[in-house]
Amino acid sequence: MDGEISMQLTLQALLTCTFLMYSISAEAYVGPGLGTGTIGIILGILGSILIALVALFWYPLKRLIKKLKKSNKQDKTHK
Repeated sequence: MDGEISMQLTLQALLTCTFLMYSISAEAYVGPGLGTGTIGIILGILGSILIALVALFWYPLKRLIKKLKKSNKQDKTHK
């Protein structure tokens, strides 16, 4: 009895997967508004990644340069 139930569940799972993988053409229209919005979202994501990289690398580097310049000025004044 348990083997028969497990066989039915397996068959149902296979049929469900088969129906989910079968796609029908949607014949949808992507207008200029949706296309522009998509491009805007992509550019926004890329821009935020770029800003994050700048924040991670440029600002600590900028502080290091400022600290080096300050110590260099102090060394020149003490000589």
